[in-house]
This record gives sequence, structure tokens and C-alpha cells, in this order.
Amino acid sequence: MERRIFLKGAMLLSVMASLFLSCEQPATSFDEVEKAASLEKSTKVTAPSPDSTIQVMTWNMRFGIGRGPWFGDACGYKVVYSEDDILDNLQLIAERINEFQPDILLLQEVDLNSTRSAYVDQLKWLMDNTYFNYAVYGSQWKAQFIPSDGLGRMHEVNAILSRWPLKAGERVGFPLRNDQSSVERYFYERCCLVKAIVEIPGFQEFYAISVHTTAFARDDSKHRHLIAFKEALDQIDRAGSLFVAGGDLNEIPPGSDSTDFCIENKCPGESFHHPGDDPMHKDGQNYTPEMNWLVPLYTDYKNVISLDDYLANQSAYFTQTPVPDHKVDRTLDYIFTNGQWKPGSGVAHQECSVEADHMPVSGLWILHRK
Repeated sequence: MERRIFLKGAMLLSVMASLFLSCEQPATSFDEVEKAASLEKSTKVTAPSPDSTIQVMTWNMRFGIGRGPWFGDACGYKVVYSEDDILDNLQLIAERINEFQPDILLLQEVDLNSTRSAYVDQLKWLMDNTYFNYAVYGSQWKAQFIPSDGLGRMHEVNAILSRWPLKAGERVGFPLRNDQSSVERYFYERCCLVKAIVEIPGFQEFYAISVHTTAFARDDSKHRHLIAFKEALDQIDRAGSLFVAGGDLNEIPPGSDSTDFCIENKCPGESFHHPGDDPMHKDGQNYTPEMNWLVPLYTDYKNVISLDDYLANQSAYFTQTPVPDHKVDRTLDYIFTNGQWKPGSGVAHQECSVEADHMPVSGLWILHRK
């Protein structure tokens, strides 16, 4: 789930004006499509020779703060975490990765050089402390300085980690929100997907894609992001290539029993669903008008957990809650493919209850020999 920031009028404009006088722009903008960055381990870990399947996992890792309170969501108060806090939680994440042994890992909300996470390069740290040899990443939120609540420097990315080489990495940007002031939009996240081609000896190449869509928009931005995501998959599919594409879509599956979480997730002093409430719904917590937005993805492609399996036992596949001391109460995380999953292999790892506010999701993807 993305994070909210609140920018404060005249003081912000003053700070912004002074930053514009410097050589570097305070916030980074991106082309619609541009080359993704890459990272490669100098001393490689020998990759296995798969038989017929590989394990693919997606995980929104919440920039290494676990289930801790944060001012941008879940009624939190904290803005900046210490290096010890971050490294302790990265260790928990690395232990889970080394336990589950995914071959391809799709990560969201990975900080590279952010004030809020003590400037720890989380992607490099995870590469150094796991068996992954290659990574490709695209920036989701990058600013020299965000003048809001002490956020400061920000660099958050979506990433793909692989045992095997990755090539042709690209970052594909999504439309910006239209429900923010121009100043807030300037400093805000630029939601995107990052994609790369995976090369496994003896098997057909395929695309891996890590994606993150908007969460708190009050306009149609999330729908536009989901449409852009599917269009990117359609383009790969029409070209005759295979893909596995996953991440935090900030949307619940069609047919879900619970579609409105405003009351469960309200903060002290907030009121929703009552006469005179403005807004009537808490931002990002009412999915009722959006229940058909994932239908095109489910119709044309296969999620690692089928819609039939989900509808038969919804709570077994919940992956997220924004409230630190609550159990997961909704599904926001997916991995779609135009290939095939090994039947019954999809898992929502709800045992990962302290590492992040999202649970990882994984499954066994069937490879195609050359």
C-alpha cells in the first residue's frame, strides 16, 4: 500500500523555491518508459538447474519497518526509523527469503537511500544476505528532499531479484494522480512497473514484472493504473512472449465478501459512514465501487491463486492489513501469468506476520523448454 504525505502551504512553497535554486531538482520525474537500473553480485551463488518449475514470489516489504507505526498510514506517528530497526527487520525478511527459496522475487517498497529508513540500501543488503545474483529496479518515489513531516530524502523502488541473468530491464510509468495540488503531486510517488527478461539455460526466456499501483487516490487513478498494467501484459502476450507479473495492486478480488474497511481502520477521532461525515469514506479503505476493476486480469490471465480457490476460502488468502496489531483482512497482492501454474501451488504466507504489513504470495510456475 502506498503512503500518504501532507504538504503544508506557504512553508512548503518557500522550501520548494529555495530547492529549485540548487543544481539538482528536489524531486525526480521520469519518462513514460525508460531503462531500468540493475545490480549484479560480484561473487555469484551457483544457480540450480530447474527441472520443470520455478518458484515465483511477490512481496511488498514496507521499506523495512515491519509492522511498526508510521505516520503515513495506520494511524501511525513515527516518520524516521533507526538503522538498527531497519537492519533487524531486513534480517527477518532475509531469513524468510532463505527459508522459502523463491527463484524469482518481485519486491515493492524497497528503499535505497531514504531518510525514513536510515539511508540503508535495502536492495543491496538483501542481495548480500540471500542467494540472488541479479536485480533490476525502477524508481517509484525519488526526491532529494520532501518538505513534509521530516520525510527528507526519498528513494523507493520496485525490484526484480533473480538467480539467473536479467536483461532488457525497463521502468514503465503510470499516470499521476489528478486529485492532489500541483505541489503535493510534484513530491509524491510515481507509481510504476519494472520488467526484465529472465534467462534460464535450456528454457524459453520470459518476462518478470514487479508492479505497484496507487492506494489512496480519490479519483480514477487506481483504475487507470490497473488498465495500464494490463495493457503492458497484453503487449507482451501479443508478441508471443511469456510473463509472470506480480505485486501490490491495492485492489481486492471480484466477489470479495468484505469491500469496505473504513470503520475497522479508522483512527482515533475519525468518523465515517455517518450523516455529515466529509469524507464519507476513509481514503483507500472502500473498494465497493471498484469490484470489477480486476475482472479483465482474471479473465485473460491466470492468478497464482485462482478466483475459484479464493472465493471458496477467502480468509486463507488474505495478504494485508494496515493496522499493526490486526490480522490480515484483505487480499491486495497477486501474480498473474499467460503461462501455467502448478495446480494448487499458490500460497499466501500468512505466517509472515511481523516482517511487513503485506504477506508474501508465491507459487510454482511451469517453465517452457526451448
